[in-house]
Order: sequence, then structure tokens, then C-alpha cells
Amino acid sequence: MQVTITIIMTIVGVGIGIALSHTLLKTSLTKKSQDLVKKAEEDAEMLKKEKMLQAKEKFLQLKADHEKYVNEKNHQIVSGENRIKQKEGTLNQKLEDLKRKNNENIRLKETLSKQLELSNAKQAELDKQIIVQKNKLEAIAELSTEEAKKELVILMQDEARSEAMILGKDIIEEAKSSAALEAKKIIIKTIQRTGVEAAIENAVSVFNIENDEVKGRIIGREGRNIRTLENLTGVDVIIDDSPDAILLSSFDPLRRELARLSLQKLVTDGRIHPARIEEVVGKTKKQLEQEIAEIGKHVCIDLGIHNMNHELIRLVGKMRYRSSYGQNLLQHSKEVANLCAVMAAELGINPKLAKRAGLLHDIGKVPDLEQELPHALYGAQLAEQYKEAPEIVNAIGSHHDEMEMTTLIAPIVQICDAISGARPGARREVVEAYMKRLNDLETIALTYPGVIKTYAIQAGRELRVIVGAEKLTDEQTNQLSFDLSKQIQNEMTYPGQIKITVIRETRAVNYAR
Repeated sequence: MQVTITIIMTIVGVGIGIALSHTLLKTSLTKKSQDLVKKAEEDAEMLKKEKMLQAKEKFLQLKADHEKYVNEKNHQIVSGENRIKQKEGTLNQKLEDLKRKNNENIRLKETLSKQLELSNAKQAELDKQIIVQKNKLEAIAELSTEEAKKELVILMQDEARSEAMILGKDIIEEAKSSAALEAKKIIIKTIQRTGVEAAIENAVSVFNIENDEVKGRIIGREGRNIRTLENLTGVDVIIDDSPDAILLSSFDPLRRELARLSLQKLVTDGRIHPARIEEVVGKTKKQLEQEIAEIGKHVCIDLGIHNMNHELIRLVGKMRYRSSYGQNLLQHSKEVANLCAVMAAELGINPKLAKRAGLLHDIGKVPDLEQELPHALYGAQLAEQYKEAPEIVNAIGSHHDEMEMTTLIAPIVQICDAISGARPGARREVVEAYMKRLNDLETIALTYPGVIKTYAIQAGRELRVIVGAEKLTDEQTNQLSFDLSKQIQNEMTYPGQIKITVIRETRAVNYAR
């Protein structure tokens, strides 16, 4: 029973404690809440005041900016109004000036009209006086106006022609004196920097043999071996009394080389008969074609020329076995290429393009098939066919004046070709062609009126013309020299240049006895 009471009392005590604790806790929380609310209200009031202050400051700032902007705009408007007023004043002034000038022009026009009327009247009177004086002059001179005009025109034409001839001579002399020195310097520098041997080709090759027994084997039974060799190579095989030597005669060096190499193989092999000769000549021809291509490649590499069509390279190699007036064509083309490069560099022109044109300028002399075109025009066709530059095509086609020159490289190629061919010992000519050129020079000069005698001297490099002193004047003598040079240049082909000297003199001869 006591235990029960104790338990009950304990439970009651616990309940009372819990109630007291709840009451105390509630009281404490209520106080804290009130404090927090009060503090929050104070903070909100302070924040409100701060925001109000900030808003006022912002408003004042915006108001100041707006007033500043308005003031600036007002200032601009005032400035614009001032400028407009100034322009109005200027325009008014100009308008007044225009009105004043217009009035002056009207007065001037009226004055000019009056003067023109007076002038017309005076001109009519003057025309009448001129007609009267003209009639008097015609009566005195016994010539009409038209006849006098014709005589005056003839006289003026003669005077103008004479003055033009003298002026032309002075201009030519001045141009020669100013240009000759620079041209000589460039040409001399070019020649000094390029030196090539002058090699003269001939039309006969000598094939050496060990003994004369080989000659009989080459001839063969009834000459069949030698006939086969001659038919296949196109070369005359001359077997005479010359000891240990056989002559191969042909104007084509390529054929002579083909015959020489074929004979060398046949003699070394020892088997010489028509079938074997045909076989050896065929193989040698293929070998020679390969050598020609290799020669062309080496030449292009030595000269620093690249990206050339293989057919053009083959034709370059083929020039090794061609000659022009006894001068090896490949050697001549290489020399012209080097000369062109040096001269182009001196003149500030592309030296690589000039060197390429110089190498290819005579490419038309080695055709695979015979052509009716001149070699310069055919060479230009080949260069154009194989996609060479238009400057190179024009230089090839015009280096003998068979095509109009349109680039600066063309005259350089022409000059260098003449320099290479005109060197002493570089070429040799057939006697008949040489004599014909001399006769043609003298014949052309004799066709001109007033010419008495002509002499071609210095191997045809100078033409001296003697004219009658009573038949031609000094001006006509100068004109004759100029006309002769142009005709010879247009009608004849010759290496280098020809000097034309016209001599006009008066000789008085008496004898003292």
C-alpha cells in the first residue's frame, strides 16, 4: 500500500514538474520572441530610412544630369542658330554680288553688241579694200590667187623637206652619240663574260682501221656491203688509197655519226654482211636517239633551264649533230643562251626567260621532217606547240625579222645571235654565196640615180658608193645612204651589220706645163 502511494506520489510529482517546466519554457520563448520582433522592427525602420536617403540622393543626381543635358542641348541649339544666321548673311551677300555682276554683264553685253556692229561694218569695208588690193596685185603680178598659192606651197614643201632631212640627220646623230656608248658597254660586258670556242665542222669524218684487209670486208662481194651501208645511213663511204683510213662523206653530221658508230661495231664484231649491217645500223640508230636525249638533258641542266617538254629537249640534243655555216648548232645555241642571259641581266630583264629563248632560237633547223617554212617560223610553231611562253615564241619567230617583235627579249636574241655568228672564225660560207652577196650589194646601190660606182669591201661588211657631185646635193646624199641601208636590211640576209658610206666630192684637175 505504501509502495502504491509512493508510486502515485512520484507520478504526481513528475507531472507537476513537467507542467512547471512547460510553463517556464513557454514564458521564456514568449519573451525571446518579443525581443526578436522588436529588434526586427528596429532594423526594418533603419533600413527604410537608409533606402529613403539613397533614393533622395539618386533623384538629386538624376536631376543634376538632366539639367546638364538640357543645358548642353540648349547650347547646341543656340550655336546652330548662330551658324544659320551667319550662313544667311553670307548667302544674302552672295546674292547681292550676283545681282551686281548680272547688271554688269547686261551692260557689258550691250557694249559688246554695239562694238560688234561697228566691227562688222569695219570688216565689210576691209573686205572691200582687200578685194580691190587683190585685184591690183593680180594685175601687177600677172598671176591668179590660186597659182600664187600653188607656187608658195611648192616652195614651202621644198623648204620643209630640206629642213626635215637636216633635222632627221641631227636627231639620228644625237641618238647615236647618246646610245652608242651604253650599247657598246653592254655588248662588251656580255662578250667578255661569255667565251666559247669557235669550232668549224666539216663534211667528212675519218674512220681509222688497223689494216687494209678490213677495207675488202667492208666492200664485200661485188660491193654489196658498202652499198647496204650507204643506203641505210645516207653517207658516202670513200675507200681509196689512204692507208688505214676510210672517209665518211655527208653534209649531215648525224648521218656521219651513225655510219661511224655502225662501222666501229661491225669491225669490232668481225661479222660484216648485209643482214648484220642492217641489224647493227638499227641498233645504233636507237642508241644514238638515246644519246641525243641525254645530250639535251645535260645541256638544260648545265644552263639551269627546267620544265621543258621532252620533245624540245630531244631537239636540243639533236642540234649537237647539226651545223650552220660550219658552226656547230648546239655550241652556237648555248653561246647565244649565255649571251642573252648576261645582256638581259644588264638591261634589267628576266635572264632565265632570255636564256631559254636563246637556247631554242634555232630549234627549227633540226626538224624530224623537211619543212617549207623558214626555220625561225617553224621554230616558233614548235615552241608554241610544246607550251612555251608567248615571249619565247615571239623571240624565236622574229630573230630574222620574219615576225614582228612584240617583246624586249626578241631584239636581245637577235643581237646575241648576230654576235655569236659574226665572231671571226665562228662560221664559214660557201664561196658562191659570199660572191653573190657582194654582187647583190653593188647591184642594189647602182639602181639609185646619181650613183657612179660601188665597191663592196671588208668581206662585204662595208659598201662604198660614189655619186656625182653635180647630180646630188648634200641632203640627197644623206637620204641615199639612209634609203640604201633600209633596202639592204629588208631584202638581204647577212651576218652582223653592213656599213654604207656614200662619197660625194668635186675634183678640179689642171696641168702646169
